[in-house]
Amino acid sequence: MTYSNPADRQIDDAAVAAFAAAHGARGTNLPPVAIVIAAYDEQGAVGPVIRALPGTVCGLPAEVIVVADGCTDGTAAEARAAGAMVCDVPVNRGQGAALRLGYRLARDGGADYIVTTDGDGQYNPAEMDRVLGPVLAGAADFVTGSRRLGSQETNDLIRRAGVRFFAATLSMLTGQTITDTTFGLRAMRARVTGTVLLEQPQYQASELLIGVITHGFKVAEVPATIHRRRIGESKKGQNPLHGLHLPGVNNFFYGLRFARVIYGTWWRERQRARRAGFAGSSSGFAGSSSGSIPSEAARSGPADSAAAMNGSGPGSAETTASSVGAGLPGERAKST
Repeated sequence: MTYSNPADRQIDDAAVAAFAAAHGARGTNLPPVAIVIAAYDEQGAVGPVIRALPGTVCGLPAEVIVVADGCTDGTAAEARAAGAMVCDVPVNRGQGAALRLGYRLARDGGADYIVTTDGDGQYNPAEMDRVLGPVLAGAADFVTGSRRLGSQETNDLIRRAGVRFFAATLSMLTGQTITDTTFGLRAMRARVTGTVLLEQPQYQASELLIGVITHGFKVAEVPATIHRRRIGESKKGQNPLHGLHLPGVNNFFYGLRFARVIYGTWWRERQRARRAGFAGSSSGFAGSSSGSIPSEAARSGPADSAAAMNGSGPGSAETTASSVGAGLPGERAKST
């Protein structure tokens, strides 16, 4: 994994070493699926979330990794008590940095696939099969849920408008149709996360999405649900006026920073893609595709997953776009 900040590498290296010492063989012999959660001060929420997670996703055994990102409460202890493997980082750097570390732990531990969710209970664990199914079937290398294709429990018109605006912006820049850039329930081949350059401590969802499109991976969206947060409060969009709870101001600063990240990442990855020899297009990218997968096709249960791994499950014919992006070699034999 490439680090642009030596301090980040030092923090991650120390965290990886501590994780290995704490978990031993359990952390280095992960099952095929790693469920990665980045959590910051989610005491009271993270425990119920972990206990609600399935032991298998699409019929494959799964292990939960929680990266406690400089928490000041009992998040780490609560996650351990719920049965998760916890990587307790002493400094708070943001969700993006925590997920990057979680991806590294999953890859180093031998997981073939990564599923991400949040520690606040906003995502439905029953939909994990839906996001991982297309990856197992070979229809995609990276799948994200979409509230616009599915449903959302919010009356925040500013946030709804923001989701649409940034999805349209990212679609325009990359030349791929994306309806939701920030949905936290995602599934991917583990090796994808080692290919993409991840620098953002925050706002990592769009950085990862732009990266996978740039590198020619098959990208798909599936209908999914986001629930209203019932415990704690969102950490997004904190503004310089610390201590003041001003939702409109929070949304403004969140949007401003998010726009900067999208355009900055697009420009950076555009240059990297050109240096790597990707064919040019109006957006600067080529060789990848994205599409939505109908919910019926995306719901892969154990039987569908087994068929997919044998080459007879639902495949790329269910997507709305074909792709020249190839799957990644090197997964363990039972997962190809």
